[in-house]
Amino acid sequence: MSIFVEFPEQLLVACREELEGFKRRVMILTLDQLYEEGKISSGVAAEILGCSRLEFYRLIGERGFAAIDYTEAEFEEEAKTSRELAEKLRER
Repeated sequence: MSIFVEFPEQLLVACREELEGFKRRVMILTLDQLYEEGKISSGVAAEILGCSRLEFYRLIGERGFAAIDYTEAEFEEEAKTSRELAEKLRER
């Protein structure tokens, strides 16, 4: 099933954008919003866009959304774990 939304052509002219670029931008913005609302996963969004989850995170990051939103304590714990893992790898 596909859903079609109509936009007036003057919107493309005003944005100075080609049709395909505009379609992709609207899709990214829509998926970004649904992801932020918790309605879809990053995996679903990436699949729809035909990209990796990492690429999806990069795309939404360009629009100011932090895909990884740690509290200060979670960030510190993650950094500590990363340092410990790096140390173990160096010991090998």
